[in-house]
Amino acid sequence: MKVFTLERVQLLPISLKEAWEFFSSAGNLSKITPPEMNFVILTKLSDAPIVAGMKIDYKVSPMLGIPLKWRTEITGVVPLQRFTDRQEIGPYKLWEHTHTFEEISGGVKMTDVVNYALPFGVLGLLGHAIFVRGKLNDIFNFRYNKLLDLFGTYKSD
Repeated sequence: MKVFTLERVQLLPISLKEAWEFFSSAGNLSKITPPEMNFVILTKLSDAPIVAGMKIDYKVSPMLGIPLKWRTEITGVVPLQRFTDRQEIGPYKLWEHTHTFEEISGGVKMTDVVNYALPFGVLGLLGHAIFVRGKLNDIFNFRYNKLLDLFGTYKSD
């Protein structure tokens, strides 16, 4: 199984607490997902913070408008530092996304690391080269720009 890694870093002019509250609330995920993906959270969420073992069901249409069910489990939480979600049901053979937060002067450094693998062997590798890698980059580019819209541009001292 070929595992790919996508890593993104973004500096935001918000406090560590504000970043944690926004990103650890699963309900905010739809705000930073491209609208054409028709992302819908199916799980009834409370306002309680995320915890290890929490499972969240989604419906998403990443390709040709075809809806897919996706379930992730929060597999690790260190409050105000990091959390990881892992796909339990969905289109990937492996999907593990770690969100890390670090307080910096004037804001927070947010790092996303996604380790993922596709099913279908050689066909999955071909699909990655033709479509998946570009689609994931588009999703994270949208997210980056949406976060700039929501929180503004980080200005270093």
